[in-house]
Amino acid sequence: MPEKRKHADFIKGIGVSPGIVISGAYVIKRGLEGEAQYCHLTSEDSVHETMRLKKALEDSRDQLQRVRAKMKSDGREEEHIQIIDAHLMIMQDNMLVGDTIKIIEEERINAEWALKKVLKRLMDHFKGVDDDYLRERSYDFEHIVSRIIYNLTGRHEDYSLTGIKEPAIVVAHNLSPADTAQMSKDKVLGFITDLGGKTSHTAIMARALEIPAIVGLENATIKINTGDTVIIDGTTGTVIINPPENVIAVYRKKQKRYADYDRTLHHYRDLPCETKDGRSISLRGNMELIDDVTSLKEHGAEGIGLYRTEFLYMNRRDLPTEEEHYRAYSEVARKVFPHPVIIRTLDIGGDKDLPGLNPSEEPNPALGLRAIRLCLSHRDVFKAQLKGVLRSSTEGNVKIMFPMISGVGELRMAKAILDEAKAELVREGKHFNACIEIGIMIEVPAAAVIADLLVKEVDFISIGTNDLLQYSLAIDRSNEHVAYLYEPYHPAILRIIKSVAEAAIKAGVDVGVCGEMAGEPEYALILLGFGIQTLSMNAISILKVKRLMRSINYSWAKQICDEIGEFATSMEVQRHISARLPEFYSDEFSR
Repeated sequence: MPEKRKHADFIKGIGVSPGIVISGAYVIKRGLEGEAQYCHLTSEDSVHETMRLKKALEDSRDQLQRVRAKMKSDGREEEHIQIIDAHLMIMQDNMLVGDTIKIIEEERINAEWALKKVLKRLMDHFKGVDDDYLRERSYDFEHIVSRIIYNLTGRHEDYSLTGIKEPAIVVAHNLSPADTAQMSKDKVLGFITDLGGKTSHTAIMARALEIPAIVGLENATIKINTGDTVIIDGTTGTVIINPPENVIAVYRKKQKRYADYDRTLHHYRDLPCETKDGRSISLRGNMELIDDVTSLKEHGAEGIGLYRTEFLYMNRRDLPTEEEHYRAYSEVARKVFPHPVIIRTLDIGGDKDLPGLNPSEEPNPALGLRAIRLCLSHRDVFKAQLKGVLRSSTEGNVKIMFPMISGVGELRMAKAILDEAKAELVREGKHFNACIEIGIMIEVPAAAVIADLLVKEVDFISIGTNDLLQYSLAIDRSNEHVAYLYEPYHPAILRIIKSVAEAAIKAGVDVGVCGEMAGEPEYALILLGFGIQTLSMNAISILKVKRLMRSINYSWAKQICDEIGEFATSMEVQRHISARLPEFYSDEFSR
């Protein structure tokens, strides 16, 4: 009898790294469900249980140390090694280890179950954090607890993915930094995970390796078995399981088109980004990790438009020193010189447990003590970072940007602390660029309304469209019930961006955009029409935007913006843009 055809299925997730792969699946199931069973202990047993926990912790640390040593010998980027260091540090954290031991002793339950209780408490804490990047750091704790539980239960699973003998698509509940940092493009053709978001470690690594990846699928490890044929489209977030031959044929054609398109795009890498009628646009990169610079340069980025510095503060027992700030920023400045590096000062919420700072219990962290507000209330933390940034300005074209500014008074307070930092460096005999440029992010409606006043105080502004949309439209981007309202084409959003751009241009101040809108060609077209000349985005978007810019006239983009100003709904704007895009762009793979 002929072999029965496997059932075809389709699931949708979050595409975090573009491209199409058709291959067999290699499934790793590492969820905690079923691995930790509840067990009540006697007082004598609880002492033994604590010893079991400590032994599992020791085994887990040894495993990570071996991973770290191999990464070092393989010449892996220091930033990847620092992720492993952060995990090693978390394993010593009292919030994880101390609380687990306390639960074992007080509630007399086994180590596995105590760990799960502590993890749930930590995950609940992270759920209240508004920032996507910080919220996804909760997965670091899940990775660590998962590793410890596997060691407790005696399942010494291979965490290095060396079990993959043939090239495959990796399917996992989640992948730890220890997994992703060791990935090899010749064996891992792409990967999909149940958990994760655009700023998770797995997403960051996928973009660095430039392999297709989809996260946030929820049940991929349940629906897919090792050996199943899988198609993943990292651009659209589509996964097709055991597709029929006619579907495979369609996607092979798409795959070829994508490869041809990718080769075409790289033709634009060293070409100037300017419109057909001579309007120049600076395309810069958004970065978090130092090794992001390599990918950004390979895609033709003209510097760094947004350096997110929060990673320096994450998963450590103490705050970063002035010297650590200086070294990190100097390395980036040297790598991208003579192009600029815009360093955004700490943008983190007061509800986040930073070393040396007591987290505040805030009912709404998004509207609480975060970003510049937190920095102004912890001047010593703020000043250490500012002094590090100032010193790095001797190594390249460094600029400072303050996030979440809502008024002139707030901005002047930040500038006053910057002046104090400068004075201290002078007394200490340390060099810096006294004329370093200062900018702000426009991401709250109040700042947008008084943009004409704010631009008198700074050298440049950058519109952070992600938060600007969230605050202006009163929606939580991570809430699936209102996510459909997160609409960049909303007429109110377009009017806000236009008014901010006009205020900056009138004052002769450079205006840029560093949110997700900058990296989508359709939105970038509108931003160009508003007169914005600096766009900052992730590496894989740069060449797509450059291709569009070199194929249109600035005058045409301005005309489009005049036309959409008359529309009342997002749908009307979207339809008009789609209808007016140049004919070459109708076949663009990414749409």
